[in-house]
This record gives sequence, C-alpha cells and structure tokens, in this order.
Amino acid sequence: MFSGSHQLTIDDKGRLAIPARYRQELDSACSSQLVITRGPNPCLEIYPAPEFLRLADDIQNMEDRESAEHLKSWFIGFACETEIDKQGRVLLPPMLRRYARLNGSAVLMGQIRRFDLWPEDLWNERFGEGPQSLAAKVADAFRTLKR
Repeated sequence: MFSGSHQLTIDDKGRLAIPARYRQELDSACSSQLVITRGPNPCLEIYPAPEFLRLADDIQNMEDRESAEHLKSWFIGFACETEIDKQGRVLLPPMLRRYARLNGSAVLMGQIRRFDLWPEDLWNERFGEGPQSLAAKVADAFRTLKR
C-alpha cells in the first residue's frame, strides 16, 4: 500500500528518485516495472505494471464503449512503461512532464495502489488553504466514512 506525501526534485534530465521506503515493495510487487500516465487530475499517475494492466483490462471490458474509448485515448494512449534504475530513479517522459508542468519541485502522493505526482505549486493550491483547496470536499467525505 502506498501512502504519504513526499516533496521531491526532478533533475535536469527528467528523473525522479522514488523514496527508499517504496523501492523494496515495488521490486517485490513488479520487479521495479512502472507505468506513468495521465489521469483525471492535472498530475501524473504512476502505477506498478501489474496494477496498470489490471486497469487496462477493466477498461477493455467496460460495457459503455464510448467511455472505454475515451479512457483508452486519455489513460492508455499516454501511458509510458519505465523501470526504476539502480539509483532508485525513474525517467519521466518529456511529453508527460510538459502536460503536468513538472520541472523542479514536485510532490509524490501515495494513493493506495498508485502514486500521484504533482508540481509542488499546484499541490499547494489543491491541498492547502486557498480557494482551489479540496478541504471542504474532504470534510464532507469524512462525514460519510465509518471510522
């Protein structure tokens, strides 16, 4: 399970160091094979390869063929397979870096079965105290959660 947020830096070559606490789990779960793609938010989504393949199968088997085609274009069409190198880094494809406005400071958020990679400024807007913050929506969501 992936959880927590980590402030990281993307180097000049577009590489991101995966936090050490996740590397062993990723090596065991998927031999360090990852897939990076776009999702519904203005960030990148990073999946262990087996989880991405499970989602691709789910999309392929959707009854709503129009939605499936949209998801294939957006989610599958921009996907890029990558591998964690010996230094624990992944190379972020230039096209996906441009899409997500990733250059320099970023935040990697664990999302149970995937990671979201946000530009730090956008992450601060989304999860901070500003007008674009999700704080009010999260408060409503917590009221529905049995805990």
